[in-house]
Amino acid sequence: MSEFGALSLLPPLLAIVLAIITRKAVLSLFLGIWSGGILYAGGPDPLADPVAWGEGVVASGFGLVPTFDWVVGAIIADDGFHAQIILFTLLLGSGVAMIWNLGGSYAVRDWALSKLDTQRQAGATTFALGILMFFDDYANSAIVGSTMKDVSDQLLVSREKLSYIVDSTAAPIATLAISSWVAFQLGLIADAYDDLGLEDHPSAFEVFLNSIPFNMYAILAIVMVGIVVATRRDYGEMLDAEHRSWGTGKVYRDDAQPMQDVEADLGEPAATNPRLVNFFAPVAVLIAVTLGAALLTGYEPGASLFDAVTEADYAVALIYGSFAMVVSGFVLGKAYDIFGVGEATDTTINGFGIMLTAVSILVLAWGIGEVVSALETGDYVAGFVGEFLPAELLPAAVLLTAAFIAFSTGTSWGTMAILTPIAIPVAWGLTNDHTVVAAVVGTIFSGAIFGDHSSPISDTSVLSATFTGADLIDHVRTQLYYAVTVGVVATVLLLVWGVFRISPLILLPIGVVVLVALVYGLSELDARRKGVEPVAVTGARTEADDPVKPAAEASRDGTSPDTGPDAEASVDDSDERE
Repeated sequence: MSEFGALSLLPPLLAIVLAIITRKAVLSLFLGIWSGGILYAGGPDPLADPVAWGEGVVASGFGLVPTFDWVVGAIIADDGFHAQIILFTLLLGSGVAMIWNLGGSYAVRDWALSKLDTQRQAGATTFALGILMFFDDYANSAIVGSTMKDVSDQLLVSREKLSYIVDSTAAPIATLAISSWVAFQLGLIADAYDDLGLEDHPSAFEVFLNSIPFNMYAILAIVMVGIVVATRRDYGEMLDAEHRSWGTGKVYRDDAQPMQDVEADLGEPAATNPRLVNFFAPVAVLIAVTLGAALLTGYEPGASLFDAVTEADYAVALIYGSFAMVVSGFVLGKAYDIFGVGEATDTTINGFGIMLTAVSILVLAWGIGEVVSALETGDYVAGFVGEFLPAELLPAAVLLTAAFIAFSTGTSWGTMAILTPIAIPVAWGLTNDHTVVAAVVGTIFSGAIFGDHSSPISDTSVLSATFTGADLIDHVRTQLYYAVTVGVVATVLLLVWGVFRISPLILLPIGVVVLVALVYGLSELDARRKGVEPVAVTGARTEADDPVKPAAEASRDGTSPDTGPDAEASVDDSDERE
């Protein structure tokens, strides 16, 4: 239990509340870390000896010494894992810049618009790509977000909607298949069972397989994306965003601060004849090299394919893949006589620049993680919940505890590392039932992702907003309504399972039906309250309202309408009306 008690919650909650209120993520995160530095320097009880507490704060430079120690520590934490993710993010920015300068983004936009005519098709394509990129959530967000951003802009899908689709498929699908997430959790499961000292118990992989039906938030979050895409119904702030985008052509609000704006940062592409190969070849290189490098890092003589996958170092593999993506840009630029080595080098450096905001927020979000580690916030929350826990409520309680820890700390993996060694022994001690242990493992996954989807200090939220070019706080605010809806349904289903032990394979279809009903019901209620349609495209402008050439048509005849705050573009809505 943390000696700071409930005060250990102050820094992360302050950062989150300030971020939501002010929409200034960097400032809010820094102030959260600084408040932790003041608290840590003064001690856990400022009222016991105020003079000594104040002296400790002053001696630490008013908390700035531990503040910057944590920021630096965040970069080198986890045996360099965070530094590797920073390098991957910067290199991926260079890869995105290379594709842009090669004309690949224009080429794939024009190609996609010849195939995709509606917002539903754009959403469905984004959703399908998110499912296919199951092996790592970071790579998923980067590839899918970068691929679909320009296409979605042309079809007037709001950046908030695109980032929701990307974020709510990336991490959830990674917890249901062989991925970097599962490899990490398998090790935690094995360690927890070893600590129990049982002579006979299922393997970590068997526990993971049995946990999948209990990972209800992840499963239902993916289903929720499908429902929203298929019905095109929205509620909460997403309904406002979609009406703004469709009605005015502004894919983000006037005062938004997109995490990246490639066109504004890099200018017009060097390529005058956009080719699809200049988009798909670098992306294919990224995927192929990442997967190949992952298998190589996990390979040992005599190891099976499964062993190679679960033992792989995905952070290193992502660095190799993103570097190879940049190299492919050099090759394509020379092969098609678009630019030489000098301009390619400049493009690489400029690509680092479009990721500086994302990297800054990532480092500060990890800095908050250093704060909560020093103040033992996770241990306090887990210990507090564990004192009042009936066995029937255990899965639901673990989900909510994991969600709160992930929401407060911004790290799913950190949440898993905190809770798995605690929850598995608790589950076994209360029930002596391996099924309950599997249920708890599934709910740790669920809660960690639920908390991440609701938090502006989550690294996955940051990266999803980055690669879709959305404002981070707008992304979190619009996604929050859907995350809470799914989280409530998953919690209720787990309570039903805990009390009545109805198979999760029966409960999950019930959850799907409930989500469909909620989407229809909440969208109708919210639309009626706001005096708009629950489906934004049914309230689309006519050509009389907006004489500007439709965006889809414009892109096909070679013009490129603006999709930023000053845009007046529209799309041909004949296929979108209901």
